[in-house]
Amino acid sequence: MKSAPAIEKPRTLIGWRLLALLYDIWPVLAMWLAVAIPFVLVDVVISGDVRHNIEPFSPMWWLLWACCWGVAGLYATFSWLRGGQTLGMRPWRLKVTALDGGAPSLATLWRRYALATLSTLAGGLGFWWAWLDRDRLTFHDRYSGTRMVRLPKRA
Repeated sequence: MKSAPAIEKPRTLIGWRLLALLYDIWPVLAMWLAVAIPFVLVDVVISGDVRHNIEPFSPMWWLLWACCWGVAGLYATFSWLRGGQTLGMRPWRLKVTALDGGAPSLATLWRRYALATLSTLAGGLGFWWAWLDRDRLTFHDRYSGTRMVRLPKRA
């Protein structure tokens, strides 16, 4: 009697995910600096003082953070859409796919990004969820219908 074939679980360990995030900090930080320049210039013009900072929790401050979040989201979602990988995922051979192994839609990838943001803001609980999940999926993988897989080494 043959047994049912075992379902292959994604072998993307949390350490590889964290290393990819560490690599991706650098291009995202550069984009955030580029986004912040116009905000700082406008704030200097409005205040008339070069030494003035954007007031924390002001509407300008919230708009700046929303723009930074959006730019980081554009980087992540379009990288995933284009080839399944951000720059930080390439050295570790990580790739985002739909649960069926195909390419996820742009809406799905934005859902993944938004949920990953919430997971990160909650102290990374959404990432640690993978240790408890039966398929080793993070919270944002599970609820966006995606998963991260580790590609085999090239010969």
